[in-house]
Amino acid sequence: MAVLIFLLQFLAAVIFLPLHILSYLGLWDPFVKKLFPHFLTRFTESYNKLMDDEKRKLFKNMSDFSGPSKELRLLELGCGTGANFKHYPSGCKVTCLDINPNFQNFLSESQAKNEHLIYESFVVASADNMTSVADSSMDVVVCTLLACSVPNIPAVLKEVKRVLRKKVLNSSWKLIFDGCSIRRTTWKDLENAKFSEMNLRHINAPVPMKLIRPHIIGYAVK
Repeated sequence: MAVLIFLLQFLAAVIFLPLHILSYLGLWDPFVKKLFPHFLTRFTESYNKLMDDEKRKLFKNMSDFSGPSKELRLLELGCGTGANFKHYPSGCKVTCLDINPNFQNFLSESQAKNEHLIYESFVVASADNMTSVADSSMDVVVCTLLACSVPNIPAVLKEVKRVLRKKVLNSSWKLIFDGCSIRRTTWKDLENAKFSEMNLRHINAPVPMKLIRPHIIGYAVK
């Protein structure tokens, strides 16, 4: 068995060697950033059909997090193609943040389909360093399928707490693409972030690939 594992690892190393070389030369990341939005557009269509009920239940009480003015200011981290827009309440003011600027061109279709929302801006930044978002400026922060991809989850949670006026809403996390690690124990990082209240559930998403079925879904309150 040890020999077989070694051979498989060696074969994988040989197959992916060109990608490692391109990455070392700085050529791979720009290519992936242009390609990934096209892939995610197709993936999101099927994924949303499978996860629609879970998202609807999770987001149904979002209006309860509105500020004193009754306006709901929402920041979505890793907004991607805007797959969550249809679940947000009418009149919600949405700021989209993604480290990949190529997603901005893919948001227009989702925005056109969801005219019940007010779109404020698209911020190109990493979720663990979003200095352009002001302190205590958001009522809700949403993040879907992101925590597996960011390099520093505690730093992301620290930033989330900084920009929140009072409360936070974090959605289902766990997938394998675009630098995503499926070995992370994200719920432990959330526990260590010391939110005043947490409501998380571990679920198995109804997706075909068993490897990416484990999800965390729920919210935390600042």
